[in-house]
Amino acid sequence: MSNAMTLPVIEGWKGWIIVILLPLLGACSALRVTYDQGPLLSYWWLDRQVDFNGEQAPRVRAALNDWFAWHRATQLPDYAQALGEAAALVRGDLSPTQVCGQFEAWQRRAERAFERAVPSAAEHLRSLSAAQIHRLEEHQADKLQEVQKELLQPDPAERRAALLKTWVERAERLYGRLDDTQRAQLAAGLAASPFDAARWLAERRARNQALVRALRRWQADQADQATVEADVRRLAAEMENSPRPDYPAYARRVRQANCTLIAQLHNGTTPAQRRKAAEQLLAWQADFRALADKADPR
Repeated sequence: MSNAMTLPVIEGWKGWIIVILLPLLGACSALRVTYDQGPLLSYWWLDRQVDFNGEQAPRVRAALNDWFAWHRATQLPDYAQALGEAAALVRGDLSPTQVCGQFEAWQRRAERAFERAVPSAAEHLRSLSAAQIHRLEEHQADKLQEVQKELLQPDPAERRAALLKTWVERAERLYGRLDDTQRAQLAAGLAASPFDAARWLAERRARNQALVRALRRWQADQADQATVEADVRRLAAEMENSPRPDYPAYARRVRQANCTLIAQLHNGTTPAQRRKAAEQLLAWQADFRALADKADPR
């Protein structure tokens, strides 16, 4: 399956890898163009958050070029194969277990990509100045405020409508237009979901604060490479399994509810919608294969 159909299932530092690598869920041609521009787009995304100086910028660009070259050559063939398998799956009914299995498989792919990035990321994080850390902190706060406006409207009816709109848009990128019955099914599933936007935002805020504290500690202590790498991995692990009481159990409930809702939606689709979903997944597969074929043979 794809991340087109639910609120982010893969979050945090591993999540940004998925966001960069799978801007998929638009026109097929856009995927190839976006991936080819991946190092530049990733640099811009990072630079907006910290404003790299003249010494940092070329090193960051070089590191992104190296990472994307590795990823293109070693990971895209696996992505292509996975999309082909998903295309076969969506032709039949799906169970919640199958849906969660697909998400878990993409989580493992994200972990491989993340692990490859850790040494370089640690090197560049160590070089951030106090001003850059402050800029990142402000950027995170601004982004959380934007998300809060999107997810926590004062009117509960508006909140439910906005969440439904997001799910419908993502589902329709895969299946095509949903009918009224399918939309109603989604609305009922979302109404019953344990997802709590305020709780999710509070967790995101705590994660952001943990990162900023770590950055300031690394700078104050002039932490060495090994220390920062270990801390980066620890922070990433905490994003997968929060140290906040009860949040891991809550996250598991939300994930299971999402998998169940996606399976229910899929099982209510028409043969034509399933064909469209399979065709879309195969188109993305073709894109990944074409991109992998362009890998540098060195």
